[in-house]
Amino acid sequence: MATAAWLGHSAWLVEGKSAIVLIDPFLDENPMAPCKARDIARADIVLVSHDHFDHLGDAPAISKRTGAMLVGTFELATAVASEHGIKSEGMNIGGSLTIGGVTVHMTPAFHTSGRGQAAGWVVEIDGVRIYHSGDTSLFSDMKLIGDMFRPDLACLPIGDRFTMGPAAAARAVDLIRPRIVAPMHYNTWPPIAQDPEKFRALVGSAAEVAILKPGEKLEVKPRA
Repeated sequence: MATAAWLGHSAWLVEGKSAIVLIDPFLDENPMAPCKARDIARADIVLVSHDHFDHLGDAPAISKRTGAMLVGTFELATAVASEHGIKSEGMNIGGSLTIGGVTVHMTPAFHTSGRGQAAGWVVEIDGVRIYHSGDTSLFSDMKLIGDMFRPDLACLPIGDRFTMGPAAAARAVDLIRPRIVAPMHYNTWPPIAQDPEKFRALVGSAAEVAILKPGEKLEVKPRA
């Protein structure tokens, strides 16, 4: 079992017995964030989906202060490590990496990025699998991600304009078939304002929809 806390926008803190994993920790300039980067006392792995400011965010500062390993595409990870003097591991889409009992798989995402390509993640920690799609449109190979990894939790953007909106994200749930889905990347700023209850209604009975407030967390248990 692991816990997953939504820190607003696309930022998540996943905690298990094995490690603490941060994903896209955009905190200090995030109007939704329940904490600042300095409040993250421990992190073992920091995953960055792509280098837009609202995803790379405070990852370098947190990695430097905590000694966490920053993981991203090869181009992004090596550049950030050189710029900030931190530990990093570069990888690429389709690859897997195990660090301290946590295995991460880099998945495709359809989005832009300045350095390297935008990506998503499947995190395997303490018997559970969490799919964080990163910023992406709907794409049909989400079905393969669901078939291969059978996520216990999927974190999907619903903000529209820069990513999927509620209708496309609900269709993604049909393809991925997670036990639980949590919306993200919405209501941070007016251009991505959305009603998450609309998303819940569109998902229907396809999955349990966990609409979290920033700072709230949920327990993620392995499939029976």
